[in-house]
Amino acid sequence: MSSGSPEDPRLFVVGIGPGGRAHTTGRALEAIAAADTVVGYTLYIDLLGDLVAGKEVVSTGMTREVDRCRAAVARALDGRTVAVVSTGDAGVYGMAGLVLELLAEADPAGAVPVEIVPGVSAVHAAASLLGAPLMTDFAVISLSDLLTPWETIERRLEAAGTGDFVVALYNPRSRKRVGHLARACEILGRHRAPDTPAGVVRNALRDGASVVRTTLAELPSCSVDMMSVVVVGSRATRRLGRWIVTPRGYPLDRQGRP
Repeated sequence: MSSGSPEDPRLFVVGIGPGGRAHTTGRALEAIAAADTVVGYTLYIDLLGDLVAGKEVVSTGMTREVDRCRAAVARALDGRTVAVVSTGDAGVYGMAGLVLELLAEADPAGAVPVEIVPGVSAVHAAASLLGAPLMTDFAVISLSDLLTPWETIERRLEAAGTGDFVVALYNPRSRKRVGHLARACEILGRHRAPDTPAGVVRNALRDGASVVRTTLAELPSCSVDMMSVVVVGSRATRRLGRWIVTPRGYPLDRQGRP
């Protein structure tokens, strides 16, 4: 098995970016074009539009990730060129890990050449619309307890708060998980002021994107859903006009010049 090999991969695991064509990398477009079969969550396939025209498409809804990836591995083992697509980066809450786990089981000799194609992660897309909140160390934590126990998530929030990390929250609220964001804010609020800058970005860099700049105290009352990324600043984070910025620490003279 190879990653980024010059050999002709039969299995690409592709991060397509936030969802807009302009933010899909050239290599991702090449991988999809080279594939006979494209595999992905139904919404992600829809985002690809005409890129999948004339190809076999294997798509399923949420919670069917294992089925999709098994189908991709089976086709690659059968000699087809397959692209498994995820939004953002395939290695950040995407399908790269699952595909490699299934390949280790189905192809222990590593006969199938593989390439993991990175993409622009949702956290970076959201940060670009808020300003520069991720200029220093930051943590990304999913509030979904579907695969991770909530007790573990709370420990991670506490650790990120104690360490004064800027914190980006994925999956902040759903129809079933209505109180998780408020609890996350409560935990982070033990370590930073109520007026700490925070932001909510929905559909980052896609059509219909929305950006809300707020504070840690006001965050739980904001309109937030599974298409949103929430960013909570550290103790150093500031509002500079419309932007949220976490200074890197470069020394400035009195005129604001480096």
